[in-house]
Amino acid sequence: MKTKLTVRVNDQLIQSAKRYARRRGISLSRLIENYLSTLAFEQDEPLGQTPILQRLSGILPEDASIEDQHKHWEEKYG
Repeated sequence: MKTKLTVRVNDQLIQSAKRYARRRGISLSRLIENYLSTLAFEQDEPLGQTPILQRLSGILPEDASIEDQHKHWEEKYG
């Protein structure tokens, strides 16, 4: 369930945060939610359970090695 929250923040900080979120293709609400989730997980959950790592999970095959990743980077970036 999502709940609306009203907070008071410096105007310049809000504008900077909006630009930051826009560059990353997310809303300001999502940016704040992600940050708060990170804080909540920081003490309670192992690193692998943090929101950003959960989103990245599954990008590489489970059997991929560091060497596979380096080969991919070499092919992609030269």
